[in-house]
Amino acid sequence: MADAVSQAVFPGGVLLVDVAGEIVFFDAYGSAALEPVREPMTTDTVFDLASLTKPLVTAALTASLVAEGRLSIDDAVGTYLPAWAEGSKARATLRHLLTHTTGLPDWRPLFRGLAPTLVGTPAGQHDIVTASEHEPLVSAPGAESRYSDLGFILLGAIVEQRGKRPLHELARERLFAPLGLSTVGYLPVGSPDSRGWLMGRCAAATERCSWRGRVLRGEVHDENAYAMGGVAGHAGVFGDALGVRALVRAWRESVLGRSGLWPSDLITRFLTRQSDLGQGTWALGWTVPTPPSTSGRFFSQRAYGHLGFTGTSVWVDPERELTVILLTNRVHPNRDNRGISTFRPAIHDAVYSWLFDGSLR
Repeated sequence: MADAVSQAVFPGGVLLVDVAGEIVFFDAYGSAALEPVREPMTTDTVFDLASLTKPLVTAALTASLVAEGRLSIDDAVGTYLPAWAEGSKARATLRHLLTHTTGLPDWRPLFRGLAPTLVGTPAGQHDIVTASEHEPLVSAPGAESRYSDLGFILLGAIVEQRGKRPLHELARERLFAPLGLSTVGYLPVGSPDSRGWLMGRCAAATERCSWRGRVLRGEVHDENAYAMGGVAGHAGVFGDALGVRALVRAWRESVLGRSGLWPSDLITRFLTRQSDLGQGTWALGWTVPTPPSTSGRFFSQRAYGHLGFTGTSVWVDPERELTVILLTNRVHPNRDNRGISTFRPAIHDAVYSWLFDGSLR
């Protein structure tokens, strides 16, 4: 971690390692911000979790609604989105959305199509969901795995529709409050009341954004999520390392039958590789190791994890009861720094070797 800071892989980061529910390593390195002034990173720094939003919140809320019978994983997307009721899109289900196998493209700059007055408003959110809904497919549902923000924008909209609440309220009521979390949440644009939990906490800086004309701190980095008001199914959640750990552990505790959040059999299904879709590189909302994996060389085939564009990641290996949480601000001050792509597998290999040297596969 110290070498990565000195080699400018990222300005700063926090590494937390949990084995069987015990934190065995937890430390901070480098800087939470370089601009406009340098500030130190601390273990309680809050990060823009970026796409960790997908499994930790959107997939979790989907599981919650499935457990209540409000959704089924095999529901047709067209049941909830009219534009998906005809043609090839009519074959797509929620399982396709969760496994990134709908055939949607990975990303589109939808925010650029909004009038400036709509950015960050409910109308802006509606327009981006509608644009995602009408985006043409580039492959047939189930044929290919193609990571897609657009798919999780749509899944977030379906969760809101069936949960009858905005996504940030559902997350607070169904996840954050039951887990006693006060250091994780969405930060809706222009809503001081909803941002209150961040007050007094250090937030890691992200990009010097040319579109918004400022260094971003405490506002979502993803432009489409920002245009949607800071609350979306694909991005928007902020949190510190301990908060992320609590959200990740909720999945493991459910599998073991020790949590009241979700049934064990349902969460086991969510965490199982969906080998019949695409290239079998996804569970439901979670990625699984596919060489070359960002989890390195040693995590088992039962492992699951996810990355965030801002420099965040989570990997869990249930065979070793190992969780590695890496939170960095690698996009600060700009997103062109790609050094983390080689760092991620290296740090997971280092953690694994440190813990289990002599018993590696």
